[in-house]
Amino acid sequence: MKRPILLLFVALLWGGAGLLHAQAEVSFLPSAADARCKQWVDSVYSGLNLQEKVGQLIVTTFPAKVDKQKKKQIRDLVKKYKIGGLLFAEGTPEEQAILTNIAQKNSKVPVMITFDGEWGLSMRLEGTPYFPKNAALGCIEDNHLIYEYGREVAREFRELGVHVNFAPDADVNTNPLNPVIHVRSFGEDPKKVAEKVVAYSRGLESGGVLSVSKHFPGHGDTDVDSHKGLPSLCYNRERLDSVELYPFKEMIRAGLGGVMVGHLQVPVLEPDAITASSLSGNVVTGLLKNEMGFQGLVFTDALDMKGVSSVPQVTTKALLAGNDMVLVQYNTENAVQEVLNAVKDGVLSEKVVEEKCRKILTYKYLLGLRQPRPQLQVSGMSYRIHTDEAKALVTRLRQAAVTVLGNHFGALPLTPVGDTPIALLSVVEGKDSIFIAEMKKLSPVPVECFHLTGEMGEDELHELARKLANYRRVVISISGKDTDALAYADFLAGLNLPAPIIYAFFTSYRAMQPLVPALNQASAVVLGHSSEADIQQYVAGVIFAKVPAQGKLSMSIGNLYQAGEGSVITPGMKPGRIIPEDLGMKSNELHRIDAIVKGGLAAGAYPGCQVLVLKDGQTVYDKCFGTHSDKDTTAVRPTDMFDLASLTKTTATLLAVMKLYDTGKLKLTDKASQYLPILRNTNKKNITIKDLLLHESGLPPYIRFYLEAIDPNSVHGPYAQSWVDEWHRTQVSEHSYYCSSFKFKKGLVAEKESSAYNLHVADKMWLNKSFKNTILQKIARCDMDSKRYVYSDLGFILLQQVVEAIAKLPMDLYLAKEFYAPMGLQRTMYLPLLRYSKQEIMPTVANDFLRRQDLCGYVHDEAAACMGGISGNAGLFSTATEVAKIYQMMLNGGEWNGKRYLSEATCRLFTTEASAISRRGLGFDKPNLKDLKNSPCAPSAIGAVYGHTGFTGTCAWVDPEHGTVYVFLSNRLCPNVWNTKLTEMNIRTNIQEAIYKSLK
Repeated sequence: MKRPILLLFVALLWGGAGLLHAQAEVSFLPSAADARCKQWVDSVYSGLNLQEKVGQLIVTTFPAKVDKQKKKQIRDLVKKYKIGGLLFAEGTPEEQAILTNIAQKNSKVPVMITFDGEWGLSMRLEGTPYFPKNAALGCIEDNHLIYEYGREVAREFRELGVHVNFAPDADVNTNPLNPVIHVRSFGEDPKKVAEKVVAYSRGLESGGVLSVSKHFPGHGDTDVDSHKGLPSLCYNRERLDSVELYPFKEMIRAGLGGVMVGHLQVPVLEPDAITASSLSGNVVTGLLKNEMGFQGLVFTDALDMKGVSSVPQVTTKALLAGNDMVLVQYNTENAVQEVLNAVKDGVLSEKVVEEKCRKILTYKYLLGLRQPRPQLQVSGMSYRIHTDEAKALVTRLRQAAVTVLGNHFGALPLTPVGDTPIALLSVVEGKDSIFIAEMKKLSPVPVECFHLTGEMGEDELHELARKLANYRRVVISISGKDTDALAYADFLAGLNLPAPIIYAFFTSYRAMQPLVPALNQASAVVLGHSSEADIQQYVAGVIFAKVPAQGKLSMSIGNLYQAGEGSVITPGMKPGRIIPEDLGMKSNELHRIDAIVKGGLAAGAYPGCQVLVLKDGQTVYDKCFGTHSDKDTTAVRPTDMFDLASLTKTTATLLAVMKLYDTGKLKLTDKASQYLPILRNTNKKNITIKDLLLHESGLPPYIRFYLEAIDPNSVHGPYAQSWVDEWHRTQVSEHSYYCSSFKFKKGLVAEKESSAYNLHVADKMWLNKSFKNTILQKIARCDMDSKRYVYSDLGFILLQQVVEAIAKLPMDLYLAKEFYAPMGLQRTMYLPLLRYSKQEIMPTVANDFLRRQDLCGYVHDEAAACMGGISGNAGLFSTATEVAKIYQMMLNGGEWNGKRYLSEATCRLFTTEASAISRRGLGFDKPNLKDLKNSPCAPSAIGAVYGHTGFTGTCAWVDPEHGTVYVFLSNRLCPNVWNTKLTEMNIRTNIQEAIYKSLK
């Protein structure tokens, strides 16, 4: 694949302070049009014999330790073997500078000095700036800061005479058990990794140092260390393209100059199971160079690694595969001789050697390696490297990487309860002293410290847990090695504290992995990534919101925290209004509602929902999820109104009945026919109000009233059938299609409102007012069953008529007058389109079979629709916030905000009375304690619970013993009315169960 070749022209020779100035956007890719470069390469190449040419292909690893023997060895390497590059390890900057001077002074051809500095010079040299590792940098949101980091590393490298950095690590670490990559990777998200790789590499190369992305084709999802064996990457090509290869594609697209090939077994790329990727022509030449179009310098990983070290003629095979330079460690002489023999034997052609040698010389030219070669100034080297600016950048990077996870219910900033002290538990004594001191300094109350050590016995651990249980706020500090915390995992997981727990980690993310069971109980986790003094102080500041935290997790922590998660902390921000622990609930359990709801969203159980939980009258959970519909991506808001469906029965009709009972205008023993003359001469004349409330009237569950509006002669075949044809195209269930070509009876439906047509059914659809009487006549004349429990919408339609007959007002106006208006409920109403736009109402269903249009703001229930949208069984719209207020009022014994709406006696009667033959109460539904599988409530729900559910995906439940109100509103019928996933997944009951677990 051909692509434009970018040119880096180095304007200034390397000298003075050793800094190569370059443009911010450069690329170390050679250009045939650079005549000066070609002239220099030709002149150098023409003076080399074959051994010297072969030597240019070798990068030798050498310890940066200065003694007489090391000085002699490095002279021999450059004089005898004419090596092309040196890779220093260990030692100090001064020692490396001395050895670099010796190498450059004694070399016929300038030596390319390389370095394995994934986190800067400190990865190999003592006394150098200690930058964060990539897993921490991957948490930083500002990629320009990563670019600045690359620039600073380049400055330090050039100061030390280094031209090439074997970094960044471009591996996507998707395997949490990876034994060798983990903290070296920018993360597990290929896109995020690619962004960091490009930003850092551009910083390096703009500073005059060649970046080398590794370990191609990707070492992130392996469980074997290639230093010790040959890891396998057994995925198909599609997976490799989307994950492992993605960062390399992006760095190539960005025009970056170097790639290191790892020692990996990748069957889909190299079918020979014993050929590592670094030795595979299919991988290096076929994929990297030809298919992906990489034209930069290609290095092998170290050939002494166990993944390939036992392979015969490994150096030759690496060069034949397409690598330009090979990394050797202790066998430079053998490597050079092996390649010379390969040329002599015709295994490796001189032409290949020439091409590689010329390419390497071109890069040396581009990197400024041409005469004159001034000696590095050894004195003051560490001082020039360790500048104040470098220290400041290290601090900025560390602080930007700090990541807050969870922060459930606004546990941070940490706010004490009154004057009660905060408990601080240090895991492994003595390594977080600066953090402790800063916590004491920032806390407005005393911080009392405890220590968890490996020497503590069972009795001491039990006593420690007992003491911690007396505190209202607890902070746990984890420091030391990543593996140290494992010894305390069981104790931490077993803590059962009545307080929010805040964890502070002064380790890498890896220390969190074995503590997942403990972290399950955490309200918030602050990941500091390291334990430097400035980070300990900074994390304390984050906990009290004195300083910001914006990090996003680069690696998932089990199934608890996913990559990309991170809570933003801003200085001065306010804590959560209510911390569940302060009301006897556990934040971590209550927070599980998030996962339950999001699982439903992912499964398509509903487009959006609202969930609200009150405890003792205070809101402990109030969240909106999802969007209005699959087409309308407006996020659900707390003010969005939902069709409550049958939740109308207890949120509207029952309220009205209770009010009439409370004022003595209605008795439960009253016969409905006493108020409804239409029932007096029927077999329903003896049905009582109590019968209707308990669903024990003998009435059928429902009547398809809408059939009375349809002209039967306009229906081709049956009303509904199990297959699609030209007349049946409206799907109403998984295997049922309704007639879509029917017509309404003449004179029943109009497009505009008038005195005769005042029942608003849908847009441009008004039903004749006479149809309400048709409905009531159908109920009066319907067949009766025995007085057993049969859930019936008809009974609540009749209760509406009773209410209106007694109150002398339409029920919606009566409810507004007695409850909704004085309670300040502005969004609890029938016919919401009279006051609000469709943009403020959740869509209910797409292509309703009866109205043949999408419904939004019109009740879904067909019976309620035919009643004009105001009915006893359905039709009310509201929000979770306002529904909760109604049920809290009942839980309060009829009082809300200092005003009484119902007497305590009435509330007690209606919320506690239960049927002798069913689970039902007086209008309310209740748990089925005898058959939990068929209960509308969670298994842990007690018998005193009361509430109701709605067909559109709603519910409201009150637990008077625990003082909780739980409301769930969704539009699960949108877009498909046959969607049953909400019930199949037990989402409403699972949420309720999470509430109960939070109370234990």
